Amino acid sequence: MNENKVKIVVADPSALGLFGLAIITLVASSQKLGLTSGVSLVIPWAIFLGASAQLFACINDFKHNNTFGATAFGAYAFFWYAVGLTWLIQNGLFGEKLALMADTRQLGFAYLGYLIFSIYMTIGAMETHKVLFTIFVLIDFLFIGLTLTSFGIMPEISHQLAAYSELLIAIVSFYGSAAAVLNTHFNKIFLPVGRPFNIFKG
Repeated sequence: MNENKVKIVVADPSALGLFGLAIITLVASSQKLGLTSGVSLVIPWAIFLGASAQLFACINDFKHNNTFGATAFGAYAFFWYAVGLTWLIQNGLFGEKLALMADTRQLGFAYLGYLIFSIYMTIGAMETHKVLFTIFVLIDFLFIGLTLTSFGIMPEISHQLAAYSELLIAIVSFYGSAAAVLNTHFNKIFLPVGRPFNIFKG
């Protein structure tokens, strides 16, 4: 008995995932840098671009059998869902009592966990390309800054570290997204992303 097999081709979702990361880090960094105030209008971008766009990229990277990309996009998608919900709690959407009970040191432990995650993902990014590696290094610095700020360690310096790292993440992610789109669209290296380091894969 012959079985007809249909192959479903799924496009590379990294351009959309990186675009989502670029937008939310650009908007969020504006608040950290004091260019804007509050998080009320950051929340929608956290939910739809930081979280949902990266979750979409995660699901489609799993279809590509890309464990690294799917794990990265998925982990950061859920990070931004959690951040959005955290801001809603802090701003009293779920009641004043819950907001008053918030202990930002708990965020410090969450950020520390994400720092650990980002460090070993940075090692993996070394064998992808240099633009992605640069994004992960900047994410490492972002989580160092966020962790120290949440624990009250050198708050002014660590806040600035987080703010500028986040802005640089946005800039490099825009470039990475553009490269993913245009290199595929023109079927040539239109924007170079740099070769892997070839340290671990050789």
